[in-house]
Amino acid sequence: MTGPDKDTKFPLKNYDRLCFLKNIVKNPNIIIGDYTYYDDFENVENFEKNVKYHFDFVDDKLIIGKFCMIASDVKFIMNGANHLTDALSTYPFAIFGNGWENAMDGKSYPQKGDIHIGNDVWIGYNATIMAGVTIGDGAIIATNSTVVKDVEPYSIVGGNPAKEIKKRFSKEVISKLLELQWWNWDIEKITRNIQNLTGDKIENIIE
Repeated sequence: MTGPDKDTKFPLKNYDRLCFLKNIVKNPNIIIGDYTYYDDFENVENFEKNVKYHFDFVDDKLIIGKFCMIASDVKFIMNGANHLTDALSTYPFAIFGNGWENAMDGKSYPQKGDIHIGNDVWIGYNATIMAGVTIGDGAIIATNSTVVKDVEPYSIVGGNPAKEIKKRFSKEVISKLLELQWWNWDIEKITRNIQNLTGDKIENIIE
């Protein structure tokens, strides 16, 4: 057995509210790894609607790794939401024209960079991830969190703004997991190890 087909939209029989996300996303600036799934209470098409302020002319990217779990109503706030913060006014005069179109000549809106989500990351219901944030492999983002800064691998964070609650494992185990990068194994090897990957003894991993 080699697990479910990574190229199918809906891997659960007779259930269309959980999808393998890469197979439904249309925006080329949203890049999704294999087996990452999105579960929505209403319609999986809501995912791209929840990637907010993602304008083509900004050209920023949302990059999500493999085997991630994304709950309903998770939102990603992209750089198109940014306003001037070091100017006397934050108001976006230029977009309204009619004599205001030159307001941004010689200036640019702040860019905080792409959003990078690692592999095997679990993002809980109604969490919000802000532009420029990197979430490390194996992290867990608690329900209703607002993530405004980078999250270290295998950390659990929660709150608004999100803060680290604890590490999932010891430094030694985290280091070994980051070295193993099991999500990059071929699917046959992952399948051989599913009992070990759902356990807590890293020494049981079959190389």
